[in-house]
Amino acid sequence: MRTSTSKFCLLAVAGLFATPLLHAATMQGRVCLDPGTTASCPTSAKGVADVAISNGRQIVRSDADGRYSIEVEDGDTVFAIKPAAMAFANRANGLPRFWQHYVPNGSPKLKYGGIAPSSSLRFDVALRPLGKVPGVLDMLVFGDPQPKSLKDVGYYDHDIVAPLVGHTNTRLGISLGDIANDDLSLYPAINAVTTRLHQPWLHVPGNHDMDTDAAGDAHALDSFRNVFGPDTYAWQEPQTNFIVLDDVVMTPGKAPGYIGGFRDDQFAFLESVLPMLDRSRLLVLSMHIPLFEPAGKDTFRDADRERLFALIKDFPHVLVLSAHLHAQQHWFHDASTGWHGAQPLHEYNVGAACGAFWSGVKDSAGIPASTMSDGTPNGYATLHVEADGRYALAYHPARDPADTQIGLHAPKVLRKGAYPAWGVYANMWMGMADTKIEYRVDNGPWKPMTRVTQPDPVLLAENMRDDEAPRLRGYDRSPEATPSPHLWRGALPTDLAIGEHRIDVRAQDRWRGEVSATTRYRLEDAKP
Repeated sequence: MRTSTSKFCLLAVAGLFATPLLHAATMQGRVCLDPGTTASCPTSAKGVADVAISNGRQIVRSDADGRYSIEVEDGDTVFAIKPAAMAFANRANGLPRFWQHYVPNGSPKLKYGGIAPSSSLRFDVALRPLGKVPGVLDMLVFGDPQPKSLKDVGYYDHDIVAPLVGHTNTRLGISLGDIANDDLSLYPAINAVTTRLHQPWLHVPGNHDMDTDAAGDAHALDSFRNVFGPDTYAWQEPQTNFIVLDDVVMTPGKAPGYIGGFRDDQFAFLESVLPMLDRSRLLVLSMHIPLFEPAGKDTFRDADRERLFALIKDFPHVLVLSAHLHAQQHWFHDASTGWHGAQPLHEYNVGAACGAFWSGVKDSAGIPASTMSDGTPNGYATLHVEADGRYALAYHPARDPADTQIGLHAPKVLRKGAYPAWGVYANMWMGMADTKIEYRVDNGPWKPMTRVTQPDPVLLAENMRDDEAPRLRGYDRSPEATPSPHLWRGALPTDLAIGEHRIDVRAQDRWRGEVSATTRYRLEDAKP
């Protein structure tokens, strides 16, 4: 949705004195129990009352018979906000049917088509009761799938989705933007893979989901919206309230062509929807570009972030999910970033499903390593939510039956008696600044490891192998290793007996409890 607030206000004022230059149309319809035979609500279908319907700015409610009407303007997408105890019927493509465009003239000419003319002013919403549901919500969270070709779509399928089909107890999923990597013609193929999981799936737009040939932000997501619907909306579950936010503002002529931020119509929607949400539930804000900014970079409009924070500061349970950086970290907002809530605001910047853009050496299954620049393997996250607002997060490396949580690096051999200048490194994917990590050698005493800000040595070694190789080792090299925010080091003793020694590492994950990993090194005698 791209509505010019200033234009709307000027026309409204003009209408007080003269014939309006712009006539708002009215979308009407019914909300009913799913008849199972048609996408519309026949008169025989039972209406569902008090369901929220939005044009992206205002919200109306269905009456006792399920009927509603709402004003729409050219370019609007009308959508229903899913009631916590109900579910939507599906479209033919397997996505929830909860929205309809009103774009009488369609999009301007765009490479990937945009939105076809759609002038219907009738939109029905079919719902079915969820019935008895578990007292908790478990869901899948994918950062940037981002395939650039059908080959990459195959990687996404075999590396991320296929291992989950029939092997997950989740009831909902979300992809946090960059659904594709600029080639928006891949959307149907990507969606066909994701919907194999047979659960409702939400989509956040990313900067690589933009129509790059659009003249400006007003039509920058038309091709995305054509497939996935509104770019900003709300969704309710018995334990959780979700708000999906497009936070990519196109900036033609300015590198990199976009910045993080929000539009006035999105703030109007937030001001309409937030008062109706149950504050005892967790509020999850899902977006693509992180609200925090990497050191020395201006990636998000400060005024927009502060305006958002002011709207949600009184909610007691809030979690922000973001992606975009192709690395992983936890950020806790406070007054330094404009947050003035009672507790620090937790933002989880999720590692990418595609990792480092499906790069690196292929394994025996023909899938690239895709390790991210901070040393985190590609994969996906899960979110577990209790009814009282508590939540737990976990990260899962792709196709890893051990569900490894700590990557270790240690030298294979050291000289006995050498100065203990070499260490074991532990990269804990979900580590935070206050994470406690310890190590021991040969069942000796546990000692604390020191958090260090430097590149992961495993990825550094891979960079060196790429540098030294006389020919390409894969389609794209692994990324250059960057300082990792979740890396720890411990010095290895060299005064032990000649031979092999076991290194144990343990860490306290905020939600999983103790996680551990093991490796070995060897001491050898040597003469000058």
